[in-house]
Amino acid sequence: MGVLQEFKEFAVRGNVVDMAVGVVIGGAFGKIVTSLVTDVIMPPIGWITGGIDFSDMKWVIKPADNSNPAHKIPEVALAYGSFINNIIAFVIVAFAIFMLVKIINKFYTKAAAATPPEVALLTEIRDLLKNKQ
Repeated sequence: MGVLQEFKEFAVRGNVVDMAVGVVIGGAFGKIVTSLVTDVIMPPIGWITGGIDFSDMKWVIKPADNSNPAHKIPEVALAYGSFINNIIAFVIVAFAIFMLVKIINKFYTKAAAATPPEVALLTEIRDLLKNKQ
């Protein structure tokens, strides 16, 4: 089997296509969650905390030096406010995925619990035959 044929079989396989769709949807979902955190959740938190914008919060280790226009030195800072926003976004994404998996599992358990009558009848016959021996 040639390499191109193997690659074609690999690329067309259902799992690869499903994974690609999941990655694309996950990227779009990430943008939605980022907007949710930045534009919806953080403004009320900033209002409650007295107008603090978490995304601008940072600890400046070394301030910028713009005294020499030919050799500007940028500031060195830890942007912990952005880190807080990313933690909140992660918690929201993790919770959303948890709820999605929980809903999917509920559908699988309902499908597994509802055994067809033919299967129930065959199981009963099998058990009766097993008890006779």
